[in-house]
Amino acid sequence: MNEDLSDESGYEQARARQWDRLTRRGLLHASAGAGLGAAFSGLVAGPARAAGPIVKPLPPELFVTHGTNAETRWEALRGTGDLTPADRFFVRNHTSTPLIDARTWRLRLWGTGLHGAPAEERPVEFSYEDLLGMRAETLTAFIECAGNGRSFYTTQQGQSVSGTPWKLGAIGVARWRGVPLATVLERARLRRNAVDVLPRGLDAAFVSGGVDLGRVRRPLPVAKALKDVLLAYEMNGRPLPPDHGFPVRLVVPSWVGIASIKWLGDIQVSDVPLFSPWNTTFYRMYGAGHPPEGGPPLTRQVVKSAFELPWDATLAAGRTHVLHGRSWSGDGRVGRVEVSTDGGLTWHRAAPRGRQPARSWLRWEFRWRPDGPGAHELLARATDETGLAQPAEVPHNTQGYLFGAVVRHPVTVA
Repeated sequence: MNEDLSDESGYEQARARQWDRLTRRGLLHASAGAGLGAAFSGLVAGPARAAGPIVKPLPPELFVTHGTNAETRWEALRGTGDLTPADRFFVRNHTSTPLIDARTWRLRLWGTGLHGAPAEERPVEFSYEDLLGMRAETLTAFIECAGNGRSFYTTQQGQSVSGTPWKLGAIGVARWRGVPLATVLERARLRRNAVDVLPRGLDAAFVSGGVDLGRVRRPLPVAKALKDVLLAYEMNGRPLPPDHGFPVRLVVPSWVGIASIKWLGDIQVSDVPLFSPWNTTFYRMYGAGHPPEGGPPLTRQVVKSAFELPWDATLAAGRTHVLHGRSWSGDGRVGRVEVSTDGGLTWHRAAPRGRQPARSWLRWEFRWRPDGPGAHELLARATDETGLAQPAEVPHNTQGYLFGAVVRHPVTVA
């Protein structure tokens, strides 16, 4: 293989070329399933038992539940500041939250991308105490499901999609503390020709369509792994809660949430590209305008905005309301936010509330005095520092990923 995958900026283009070759040969889906031989055999990094789909309480005033997932209500974020409290942070589980004993937990690194540890049977191991003893870093960053906003493909654009019908509550911002993945890779003796790392969680195997796909795992380019990825063991100044990855999870800033593997157990490091169902069958674009076998694996998130209001909120007539909201982007800070209170006929600048951390969201407010009672649609659109802006509509994909269009938020003035 002659393609250079060491640079993040070239990763997607190189992946697209590999995709084309593999799918034409009919190899992709065969190699991405559960039957990968020794590469994905039953390595266990510590005793784990399922506690249930979700451990923490899910009061209806804070969450909307979707099976094994829980969506944060935006009105529950009002007054919480820049960080999302753990008790209000959304939950995306493929199966159930495992309970893991940190005393016996081990993180194992192995593969052809490391010196002296090519096989799963001879991994480099780190304990929880080992990680706590390393130089720590703190990172404020959002984690957002790739399907956040999926329901609006149907309700706003009249298009059919599959998957959890999130509105905009599958996102949260936290202050993460842990060890840079680069530090651990260096201690494991990363080879210069390493291409991909494949982190894998300790949650139960995921079964789809009657097929056991194994535990959740998704490759990252080494360039991203060395750049800003964190092995996090704290969230907002406390140990990770079980639902959010205890004892250790990945935090992959600006990328779709599936990359930030929870309950991390092992990491394969390879000198060739790696594949799993989570970057082949799932988390790719399908449908009209996309290749029949799907587009390249999703990476960066798109620009979005949300109001800190209940859906179908009722606001009092005859008074001025301060509308609060938040906007964010996977490509950088938000440069400006505009709000429309007449369904998109006119737009006005919203006022920022504080400074926006680089990988977080911008909080903003807008003063509105309705002309009179009746139904209204509130719209917010953001433009990030690279010039990317929220459009009125986005191209369809059948799995409903990366909805970044302006959301029409209904309210009633009475």
